[in-house]
Parts: sequence; structure tokens; C-alpha cells
Amino acid sequence: MPVLLQIALCSFSLLASEPVTAARASVAPVIDGRLDDVVWKTALKFTDFKTFKPDYGKEPGQKSEAYFLFDAENFYIAFRCYDTDPGGIKANISKRDAMFADDYVAFSLDTFSDGQNAYVLLINPLGIQGDGLMNAVGNLEPSMDFVWYSKGQIDDQGYSVECRIPLQSLRFSSKKTVIMGMAFIRQIIRTSESSSFPALFPDKGSLITQLQPVSITGLKYNRVVEVLPALTHSTRLAIQDGTLRRDVQQTDFSLTAKVGLTSDLTADATYNPDFSQVESDAGQVDFNIRFALYYPEKRPFFLEGLEYFQFAGNTEEAPLAAIVYTRNIIDPSFGLKGTGKLGSKNTIAAIYARDDLPGDAVDRYPDFGIVRFRHSLRDDSYIGGFYTSRFQGSGFNQVAGSDGRFRLTGASVAEYHLFGSFTRDSGEGSTVNGHVLGLRYNYGTRSVYMDVGIQDISKYFQVDTGFITRTGISRFAPLIIYRFYPKSSFFQRIESFYWGELIYDKFYGTFETINVFVLRFMLPRNSMFRVDGLLGNEVYVGRKFSLDGYRFRLETQLTKHFSLQGQFRRGGSIYYDPANPYQGYGNQAQLLAEFQPLEKFSFGLSYTYIDFYRKSDRSRVYDYGIIRSRNTFQVNKYLFVRAIFEYNRFYRRLTTDGLISFTYIPGTVVHVGYGSAYEKLEWNGREYLESRRFLETQRGFFFKVSYLWRW
Repeated sequence: MPVLLQIALCSFSLLASEPVTAARASVAPVIDGRLDDVVWKTALKFTDFKTFKPDYGKEPGQKSEAYFLFDAENFYIAFRCYDTDPGGIKANISKRDAMFADDYVAFSLDTFSDGQNAYVLLINPLGIQGDGLMNAVGNLEPSMDFVWYSKGQIDDQGYSVECRIPLQSLRFSSKKTVIMGMAFIRQIIRTSESSSFPALFPDKGSLITQLQPVSITGLKYNRVVEVLPALTHSTRLAIQDGTLRRDVQQTDFSLTAKVGLTSDLTADATYNPDFSQVESDAGQVDFNIRFALYYPEKRPFFLEGLEYFQFAGNTEEAPLAAIVYTRNIIDPSFGLKGTGKLGSKNTIAAIYARDDLPGDAVDRYPDFGIVRFRHSLRDDSYIGGFYTSRFQGSGFNQVAGSDGRFRLTGASVAEYHLFGSFTRDSGEGSTVNGHVLGLRYNYGTRSVYMDVGIQDISKYFQVDTGFITRTGISRFAPLIIYRFYPKSSFFQRIESFYWGELIYDKFYGTFETINVFVLRFMLPRNSMFRVDGLLGNEVYVGRKFSLDGYRFRLETQLTKHFSLQGQFRRGGSIYYDPANPYQGYGNQAQLLAEFQPLEKFSFGLSYTYIDFYRKSDRSRVYDYGIIRSRNTFQVNKYLFVRAIFEYNRFYRRLTTDGLISFTYIPGTVVHVGYGSAYEKLEWNGREYLESRRFLETQRGFFFKVSYLWRW
């Protein structure tokens, strides 16, 4: 499932105020991380920062200042972050979007002031960038990359950063005067403190609708034209009769183009889109699982505008994870896309792609079509619709429906979705129909947070463009959190909460339930410790199995250079054999340690472990372990060298990946990679036998270069 980052918790919001008028820069400031340009004295200046973590509306421990300027073609942002202990500032030279565990500042910008989406640009004290688009719920999709420029520096007063945002990287209304919403945010890791201007409060509406309105006059829209050619060459060797021999050698050319039809509407086209996967996905436990694993999208053509396809009415752990999961479009030969605004209230996103599946007996070239429409209402409310389709041969799957979000009060929101599916297999004459209905209510204040959802999914609902783990159920899912704010410098916030599911399985006419009771402690150094107790069961092929157990979780930035995350669970589990499932129990553990002794060096080590015991005789059926080492030397903000080693103990398989990567701006990149796979085998001249030694079974090399041309 897509990975989401929350800048503020759930629907916590910023207090609105009257619009202020932005100052136009007489000359462009030099982006060097120093605020010594005279022009900054004429900028809008914001100083009244207030905390939103761990508590709301308090005076921050450190003073912050933010500045905004513009000219006809750029926005200019600057921060002056004072710190009484500059040596405690956490900042590292890292690749883009890898600085979220550092101290950082962030700039949030709703260019249309419609409360639906906002750009978020993050900069650490050394100028390393992170960016993405935030939706009305407050979730940030960090896979989006924009072209902008930043510099930062640490000094004896703290640190300062400057950035320049070309208007060509933004969408906005082409009016003489526009109102945009803005917020300025600062994170300090060692004190677990986050603050913002304007101030954050939990019961004043959504984050985006409460940004500080800023009036800007005289922006110039230049039509954006981008062309991104990419060349990738790869060679793969595989073992045959005990010897590595060339298996695949391939050179691919891809081309992606973008045209700004208006200042707020763009059209994209791609030929043979590059997958952009420069290193392998991190290993996941793929044995004895009920549902398919979810891997995030990485292709730039599909990443842009992905946030438009999120839908309302879904709760945590809901089976329908996505209506649009573009990794289902496996190897498209070409694609077309349009995203943006139609008027001031309407948003549209559409994709057409033709897949290429050599060897498919039904149809090598299935067609995908996706259309998303959304109409903004008052505040962050909206009503929208979806249509998705996949046609292959004479068969098809089509899904159509509506979703909506309605702001009831500053603290409460109601949401819904209703989708119908229409499916016919190739060669079949009849069409099978299905539906999914979701209702959700969300309420949040400083001390209480509640999220309640109901979902009904028919037996034969199908979405070939999306990701769904289970059909044929009715589901009730409540979440209730109560927060305490002790007068303690160690226990900054304590949360007790309950999360549950009550599910009716329509295939077997049985009920199942999960009840999770949690006590969570928020501590200094960005630390969290929680204890979970779980009571529940799960229905599988008509039988009910116990899931009772307990879990511990810990996250902490132990020192400026060392962080640790870990969790352990023990409890009931199921052996998912459709012919002979049985009750079991076992342990699950995950540990991630990050060590960064210098600004440019980082070492990460993770371990994932799971075992399973048959309950009837307490015999161990299997254990599964994955150890992964990720080591990076960041030469500068553009260039890094990385080595990854991963050993899967279950499959007795070792993989190694080496990568040299240069990224000047998103799109302009050079990657050189090498990888190998080793297994505990030996070749005796006739067959492969198990061995204590490793035998190299695969080897690969790739080279990729791309360049972003922008006019």
C-alpha cells in the first residue's frame, strides 16, 4: 500500500486569518543559504510560530522566522531558525526525500485556495530537499518530485535556508491577483517538537483550509513544455548447467512529454515509460500469506497526479486499498494523461495506457482507461466520481461510482464512497456485477480522536485497476483515541486507544472480530513506545481461527547519529492452506537500526523474522528471516554511492546491489548499477544440490541516463 507521511495528525488544522499582501522582489535574492540579501528586508515576515507537537498552541523552545517574496516567474522562501544548541542540530547530506528524520523546515502552499491539495516543500539545515502533495486529510504523498532549488547552512546562531520555486513547477489560476494559502513549519528532532505559522489546532477544520491567505499580484504564466528522453541498457546473466550465461540483453529508449494547456491544466504522453527502479524492492515475507503484497509505484509518468486518485470513505486497514494501483499496468507501450483544474471548482485526472504482455494467450495488448472528477464544495468538502476500465480480448472489467467528503464542523467530517463493478471474462457471454459501499465519520479535538467506518463489499466486486485484499464482507471499524498531556519533560503525551473490526463473511455466513487495545507514550528524541493487546479471530475457508496476542513497538533517535525502530508480536496465526488450514501461533519481529557517524555516511541494518508453530502438537512448521544492510556514501547532494546486501534465510538466497546515482534535478539523472544473486547450491555435473557454500545464480548490470528539457 502506498506509503503516506503526515505533516500534522489526521485533520488537524491551521487557523485562518485575513489575507496579507505579498511583496514583489525588486531583485532576485541569491540562493546560497544566507539571508544577507537586502531584498529580504522587504519580504513578508512571519514570526509567531506555535507548537502542534507534542501539544498545541504553546511557545516553541526555539525561535523561528519565515520570509516570502515573489517576482513574475518565481517564489522565494527563506527561514531563519535560531537554536541555543547549534551542535544538537540534526542534519545530513542525503539524497532527495531522505531527510525526514532530520531537523527540517517546510513550506505548504495551496495555490488555488480550494482546500483540496497543497504543495509541501521540505528543506533540512544543509539544503537537502523533500517534497510532495498533501490532500485534504493531511496526508503527504512524498513520491512526487518538483523542480526547485534550495541551499542551507548551519552557523553559531542555528541555521538558515533559502529556496527558489519556479512558477513553471506549480499550477495556479491565471488571474491578475490570486489568493494562495501558505504555512511555514519547523521540526526539531531532539526535543520532539514541531511548530508552525499559523498555529495548529485540532478542532478548526482541515490543515489546508486553514492556511494563511496571501494575496499575490502580477504572476506571469509561461506555458510549460517538458521533454524527458531516457536511455536504459541492461544485461542479465543466469546460471545454466552450473555456468553463468547471458540470459537477457536489452536497450530501451523511453520518451515522456508534458505540455501546459493552461496555467492549471497539463497533458502528458509517454512512450515505453521507464520503470525507474534503480534498486530492488526491499524483501517482504511472501510465504503463508493470504493476500498479494503491495509494492509502491516508481515510474515518474504514473507518479505525477497520483494523489488525485485517492478516494474518500476509507478507514484504516480497509480491504479496498486503492481504486487506482498503476503497478497493475505492468509494461505499457505508451500512455496519455491529463490532470488539473477545469474552472475554479473542478479537478480532473485521466489516464489511458496500453499494456504489453508478450506471451499472453488472450490479448497481448490490454487497454486501461481511468477518469477521476472532483468538484470542490465549501471548506475542504467535495463530491467526486471515478471510472476505470481494463479491456483484454472480448473481456473487460469496468468500475464506476462516486465519493465525497463533507465538513460538518471544525472538528468533524463525514465521507462516503459507492462503486459498482462490471466484469466479463474473455470468451464468456455473461457479465458479473459487484459493488462496494463505504461510510466514514471522523472527529478530532486536542484530547479525543474518533474515526468510525462501515464498508460493504459484495462477493463479486472486482477492480483490475486497483488493489483489494478481500471481497464478500460487511465491515464495521471503529478507532477511538484519548490523549493525556502530563506535566513532564519525559512523557510529552500519552495516548490510550482502541481499534477494532467486526466483519461478516458473506461466503460462509460467519462473523469475525479484531480488538486492539493500545497504550502509547510520546517521548523526547522523536521517540515512541507502545504496548498492544489483541483479542480476535479470522475466518478462512469457513473456519474460525484465533489471533489473540500482544505486541510491543519502539521508535527512538537515541543520539544525533543513531536511531532505532523495533517491534515484537506473539500470538495466534493461521496456516493458509485452502485444502487443510490449521490453527497455529508464532512470533514476529522487526528491527531497524540507522547509524550516520558523519554527514555523508549512513549505515542501515534491518532484520525481519517470523515463525509458525502448529498449535495441536507445538511443532515448528517454518521460520522466515530477512536481513538487509543498506550503506550509503553521499558525495554531495547530487551524487551518492550505495551498496545493499540482503539475505533471505528461508530461501537461502543472498542478493547484492551496487549503485552509483547522480540526480541534478528530478528527471536529469545518471544511474549505474550492478547486482548479483547467490544461493546455497552446488552443481555436480547433472543437477543442483543443497550446499553450505554460495553459488552465484544471477548477475545483472544496468546503465540509465535521462535529461529533462524544459521550455
